[in-house]
Amino acid sequence: MTVDPDRLQASWARVVAHGDAVPTYFYAALFARNPQLRQLFPASMAGQRDRLVTALGRIVAGVGQPDVMLPFARGLGRDHRRFDVRPEHYPPVGEALLATLSQFLGPDWDADLAAGWTEAYSLVAQVMCDAAAEATRNEPPYWRALVVEHERRGLDVAVVRLQVDQPMPYWYLPGQSCAIEVPTRLRLWRYYSPANIPRRDGLVELHVKAVPGGEVSTAIVQSLRNGDEIRVGAPIGHSLTLDPDSGRDLLLLAGGTGLAPLKALTEQLAAEGGRRRVTLVVGGRTGGDLYDLPALETMAQQMPWLTVVPTLSHDAHAVGVHRGNAVDVALRMGRWDAHDIYVCGPAEMVATSRERLAEAGIAPQQVRSEDGTNDPYRPDSVATLTVADRAEVYAR
Repeated sequence: MTVDPDRLQASWARVVAHGDAVPTYFYAALFARNPQLRQLFPASMAGQRDRLVTALGRIVAGVGQPDVMLPFARGLGRDHRRFDVRPEHYPPVGEALLATLSQFLGPDWDADLAAGWTEAYSLVAQVMCDAAAEATRNEPPYWRALVVEHERRGLDVAVVRLQVDQPMPYWYLPGQSCAIEVPTRLRLWRYYSPANIPRRDGLVELHVKAVPGGEVSTAIVQSLRNGDEIRVGAPIGHSLTLDPDSGRDLLLLAGGTGLAPLKALTEQLAAEGGRRRVTLVVGGRTGGDLYDLPALETMAQQMPWLTVVPTLSHDAHAVGVHRGNAVDVALRMGRWDAHDIYVCGPAEMVATSRERLAEAGIAPQQVRSEDGTNDPYRPDSVATLTVADRAEVYAR
């Protein structure tokens, strides 16, 4: 590259020190010169500004490390197809980026640094365009789906079943996530994990909790209705998918709607013959958090290798459940050194669970969870490269 990676990274560090002024200036420059691009973005730009800085930070941090940066850029390129991003949109974005860097670096912005940033951006843009073109040959930018069942489970939780349009099957691995866009919140995509294994009829079950300030989650729980059409993005991620080379028994720790991907993993194990024992500890604060317990109890009756352990941390009057949070209840039940452990739930619950398991002597690599950053662009792996081949095995 024309510029030393260290200098490029140092210049970015000086820019981001200006905080929210950076993305504000960038988007103002982009839309002033290219007003037609405004329609590609959501009405509210608050979250988008954070994503811009995060994505650029990841790319800059990976300069000089192609095995880190290139998979991330490919993921961005594939994923941005659902925003209708096309190759001709990249040059205006590059121009706005260079203008932003020049604005905040002032006299430090010289010809060599400009050449380095131009080269770096051109490389990333080309990688993204190539990845988008390759993905388009294999799958659409998104699938259309109809809401066929919307069931409220209390004030802030809904179980939603979607019928995904079938011109091309919607294959995913249990434990992966998919981006969802609802008609009342256009251009705002949020990730949710299916609660079932992929099915040949295209039925996908989602568990959604309305979180404070969450525009999409609130719209799904409170406003979505049967017959509504939504968009579903390509599946991503592999942090919570099963290790195909492991035959160990499993401990699954679920908090709230973090149950969804763990329920899908249980279905996958059933489809594979139920050869591994599974202990599923489902935790919550109060009884309403155990919104899917009847379905889980039915599964346990049908699957002799599955043990379901409901537990509540803040409901002293509930009967038929354990007391405490999920990880503490699990640790009271015995040792889990010989198990693969999966944890999914609110970020605080996941962090606490990992900490308590480490204190109990469980090796960190034995515990799998989402990383809490909402980062869908992890490096390619066997789990993500062979989704269609492996997911079809589980489809019913």
